[in-house]
Amino acid sequence: MLEYLRNGEHLLSLWLGLFVASGIAAGIVSGFFKARKIQPRGFKWKIFRNEAGFAIINLAITGLLLGTLKTKLVEAGAISFNPAPATWWIVALEYALYFLLFDTYFYWLHRWMHKEPVYSWVHKIHHKSTSPNLLTTLSVSPLESLINGGFVPLFLAVFTVHDATVALIVPTNIVMGLYVHSGYEFLPRWWNRSWATKWFISATFHDQHHRYFTGNFGGYTTIWDRLCKTMRPKFEADFDKVKSRSTHPDVVADAPAGENA
Repeated sequence: MLEYLRNGEHLLSLWLGLFVASGIAAGIVSGFFKARKIQPRGFKWKIFRNEAGFAIINLAITGLLLGTLKTKLVEAGAISFNPAPATWWIVALEYALYFLLFDTYFYWLHRWMHKEPVYSWVHKIHHKSTSPNLLTTLSVSPLESLINGGFVPLFLAVFTVHDATVALIVPTNIVMGLYVHSGYEFLPRWWNRSWATKWFISATFHDQHHRYFTGNFGGYTTIWDRLCKTMRPKFEADFDKVKSRSTHPDVVADAPAGENA
């Protein structure tokens, strides 16, 4: 029976992998991704190669340190989880608490990282890429990874949340990191026009932070950038330009990465 289940899981994983791969291939062939590229002429192979090196070093160091830290905190009883069943609204409240606290933590430390000498020591490697891609997510100095990644152990040490909440927190970190650095905008054109959604960042929002090196500091939301007036004035207009290419692929591409506006 166990062997049957393992084979079933293997086949499901294989099917999902093929489904994702075929979807990506179809998107490339059909021009779906090309029409949604935020900086059509921004990709540079040299930068991508360097990012791969930085990513490997970062993962090797911070994976060990953060993993060890979490294990030690759990063993010492500083971190514990609530295994009891929880209603959906309890999990939602715990998740919202994490979401807003991390966004606040990230915004203010991110602004601090843009000040010298902290920028040169901590954040400069991440800004080697002016046109981010998926690999940019991991292309950071180990110090920056420890600062950003250290929030989850800190949060779990202060708050005892349910297992279901933790199951949402980890994927959120991964998915949001990959999405905002993807270099592609998949959100609908009305995103910044709706009061309910304009508070959540888009790939274009963070892409502009890399392109212009300043402004748009938020990690999950635009709340602090709006309150502190650090959101780029042309962001919403530029978002519309990116989205117009998805419906009018013949629109002239934007200026090369790094050109100020």
